[in-house]
Amino acid sequence: MRSASPIAAGGGIAVRAERESPESSRILSSLSHGGGGQGVRSGSDNVSPRQKLGAAVVGLISIVVAITVSACNVGPNYRRPNVPIPSTFRAPGAASPAPTQTSSFADMPWWKVFHDPQLQALIRSALKKNFDLRLAAERITAARAQVGITRSNEFPQVSADPNFSGEKTDEEIKSNIFSLAADVAFQADFFGRFRRATEAARAQLLGTEDAQQTVVLTLVSDVASDYFLLRDLDLQLQISQKTVKTQEASVRLTQMLLQHGVATRLDVLQARQVLDSANAQIPDLERQIGQTEDAISILLGEYPHGIPRGRPLGIETPQGWVWSETLPPQLPPGLPSSLLERRPDIREAEQNLVAANANIGVAKAMFFPQVSLLGLVGGAWGHTVFLGAGVPAHMGIYSEEAGLAQPLFEGGALRNNLRYAKSQYRRALIEYTQTIQQAFGDVSDALIAYQKSHEVRIRDEQSVKDLQQSVSVSLTRYRGGVATFLDVLDSQRSLFSAELALAQARNSEYQSLVQLYKSLGGGWQP
Repeated sequence: MRSASPIAAGGGIAVRAERESPESSRILSSLSHGGGGQGVRSGSDNVSPRQKLGAAVVGLISIVVAITVSACNVGPNYRRPNVPIPSTFRAPGAASPAPTQTSSFADMPWWKVFHDPQLQALIRSALKKNFDLRLAAERITAARAQVGITRSNEFPQVSADPNFSGEKTDEEIKSNIFSLAADVAFQADFFGRFRRATEAARAQLLGTEDAQQTVVLTLVSDVASDYFLLRDLDLQLQISQKTVKTQEASVRLTQMLLQHGVATRLDVLQARQVLDSANAQIPDLERQIGQTEDAISILLGEYPHGIPRGRPLGIETPQGWVWSETLPPQLPPGLPSSLLERRPDIREAEQNLVAANANIGVAKAMFFPQVSLLGLVGGAWGHTVFLGAGVPAHMGIYSEEAGLAQPLFEGGALRNNLRYAKSQYRRALIEYTQTIQQAFGDVSDALIAYQKSHEVRIRDEQSVKDLQQSVSVSLTRYRGGVATFLDVLDSQRSLFSAELALAQARNSEYQSLVQLYKSLGGGWQP
């Protein structure tokens, strides 16, 4: 007679059982293993094995839900620390921004900040192929997988163990047995050890995503910075080549005057000095241009190659220099409080703080008992032939077990583990505060640099205009015999240096623009 009955106590796991036979006893002894309670039931009722198995699953789920609801999380809940921040950004020489000035220069996407179409194309290419950015994406994938690994400890672990065996004895007894057992192991998280660990892993995932945004921000600013440097070197090379042509004509004129007895040999040598100085600049500038192109190529995730140019930084006209883009003397930085949310490195530092806070809870939970629940449910189905008669061999088995482990003496490991977790939290708090202060320092430096670079460029423009007039006047005076050729050479030499300085000042203005955008947390937005 086949029969089965549910288990009324233990882990709430329902099993099937059969009337014992010699063959059934052998199967039972091979399949059942240690536990707090185990057994085989026989009898007769009207409940099907499928209903019993469903009752077992419902009972196990009920236990897990009850444990989860009744559990608590030890350790402190995270609260953002109150880090004092200044009410305004420091920018000497400029009025402090009004409290209602909520808009920031960094709120603009990078393609509205950098208007050169060629630069925009380079940035888009870098965002697709840069290796640092691809590595950052893989770190996010790994961190997301780590969250899944950590969170899996909160759920029961179920495994199946199928087995098939066949046997024939000397007494012509044949048997074929198939058995299937399912093991369930669950560690009750009464004190939030696994939940706190999952909280820490999620914070680390968010921090990794913020780190990727920092890589994006840095990549955009690096490509823009190197591109502006490249255009500045192009402008300096253009100025040097123009000066070479001018000085070659001046040397020819001086040599002709020497032939007519008007100039001296010293005038010719002095004219060559300015020419030689300009010629010496050209190969050095070409070296810097090639190395800057290589740096941009690497940022693009490509092998070194030439970089296509867009609009030049500026064009020299008889009325002075005309720049391809007009930069305002001041840019709105926005509210200081918004910097905490806009800069991804600050958010990353805060997520590290969240993870360190959660790890304190993990360390505290280690002091409390660890409760484990184990269960086994399964059955065996087979057929035995003895003296020509078939004997069915069917049975069900079950086993449940509960264990509790309470640390008593660990040689100070648990206590020192908690000290370590608290120390890591304090360290993360220091780094978080330091990151905020460094961010405000970066913004202040960039505001000062942008404002002063703008002023320097304006004065260098005026200096170039004055020196252009000085060269024109000195040439007129030299041709009229009023001034010496040394006066002309001094004016030309000063003009060449001033034009190079003007090109560098324009580059500094662009570089400070990029740094201000970066320091305010702009450039990572999609």
